[in-house]
Amino acid sequence: MLKNISSKLLQVFKGWLTLIATVVFLLFTVLVLPAQAAQADMVLGDVGSPDTTFFYSSQDLYRFAGAYGEEGRAAYVRARWTFDVLWPLVYTFFLVTAISWLSARAFPPQSRWQLSNLVPVLAMLFDFLENGGASLVMLRYPQLSPLAVGLAPVVSVAKWALVMGSFMLLLVILGVAAGKRIFKKK
Repeated sequence: MLKNISSKLLQVFKGWLTLIATVVFLLFTVLVLPAQAAQADMVLGDVGSPDTTFFYSSQDLYRFAGAYGEEGRAAYVRARWTFDVLWPLVYTFFLVTAISWLSARAFPPQSRWQLSNLVPVLAMLFDFLENGGASLVMLRYPQLSPLAVGLAPVVSVAKWALVMGSFMLLLVILGVAAGKRIFKKK
C-alpha cells in the first residue's frame, strides 16, 4: 500500500509542480510565517508555544495553557485550526514534490529510496495530531485532559524528527541527483 501511494506521488509530481511548490513554500516562509509569529507574540507574549518547541512535558503544556489566559488559549486554538492547518500543507506539498521529483532522478524506479517521499506526509499527520492534542488541552483547561496532554509531547517529538528528517532527506537526495548529473556529463 505504501509503495502504491509513493508511486502515485512520483507520477503526479512533475518538475513544473515542484517549481510551484517551491515558490509557494518560499513565499509562505518569507511573508506569512513572520506575520504569524508576530501575531502570536502579541497575543501569547514570550511564554512560547508548544508547537515550536522540540520537546516539552505534560506539565509544560499545562503551564503554557495557564500562562496564556482565556484569550490566549482561544487565540492559540484558532491559530492551530487556521494557520497551522495551512503551514503543514505548504511544507508537505513542497517536501513531497521536491523529494519525489529528485528521487526519480537520483534512484532507480524500484529503489527503496523512492518511498522517502512519504516521510513528509507522516510529519504532517503528526503535526495535525499534535495540534489536536494541544488544542484539546487548551479548550478544556483547567480541567485535566490526560490522554491529550500525554500524547501531544510525544507526537511533537515525532513531528519534529520527521520534519527535520524530511529536509535532511531532501538534501541527501539533491546531492545524489546532482552527483549523478555531474558524473553523467563527464
